[in-house]
Amino acid sequence: MKATDVIADGFERVHEIVHEAVEGLSAEQLAARVDPAANSVTWLVWHLTRVQDDHVADAAGREQVWLSQGWAARFALGLPSGSTGYGHTARQAGSVRVDSGELLLGYFDAVHEQTLGYVRGLVAADLDRVVDEQWDPPVTLGARLVSVLADDLQHAGQASFVRGVLERR
Repeated sequence: MKATDVIADGFERVHEIVHEAVEGLSAEQLAARVDPAANSVTWLVWHLTRVQDDHVADAAGREQVWLSQGWAARFALGLPSGSTGYGHTARQAGSVRVDSGELLLGYFDAVHEQTLGYVRGLVAADLDRVVDEQWDPPVTLGARLVSVLADDLQHAGQASFVRGVLERR
């Protein structure tokens, strides 16, 4: 298996987990928090999608799906258009709400499609390209994609956990 196939497989696994965490939940369940400072399923999935969109678009030299496909306007969150959720306070995280899982999954699926298209077009040598020189050592494309995958898997797992808690209440 090629390295780029492994990365694509990782993003496919995130896709499965996210859909399992979101599908069938009501708007109330999507927004529910296990305590006042905890993150909701909505925030977790929105955040992991925003980070993937931001980081992969930057590495690919493309515009974020959030802006190019009008998702920022559809969500109408009242947050800066570049917000990814990084550094959000509990109050800001609680303000990220949707009327249905379809909106959340629509955005996620659009980002997933762009990410997979990009990753499947890469060859192994592309993974060594430096995409961020602000770090020491500089960040390669391979390291950036693995970082996004790790973040996505962590937050998708958290969303699944929150769903499980809600279903057991």
